[in-house]
Amino acid sequence: MVAWMDREALKLTWQNNEACIGRVRARSCGTRAKESGHFQKVKEIRLDCDGDVILLKVEQLGGIACHTGRESCFYSLLENGRWVEVDAVLKSPGEIYKK
Repeated sequence: MVAWMDREALKLTWQNNEACIGRVRARSCGTRAKESGHFQKVKEIRLDCDGDVILLKVEQLGGIACHTGRESCFYSLLENGRWVEVDAVLKSPGEIYKK
């Protein structure tokens, strides 16, 4: 998945070994994970050669990484010029995000 995090979120990610995606001050950091129970335990934090992209290697806890209820956010495949959803919904978003 591709996500954005501010400096504070990166610091919390490093300190807690748990992905904190978003902005800390906007209180969006980790909101979906807290609500859904699907956390990402950080195994490694890497920086690219230009110093402008950070890669988190994580262990997905709870089996679902996407807010759509799928294992991955990359569930659409380009086939014959059309996007086709190829991965099943494991749990409906309504069940995950009850609020």
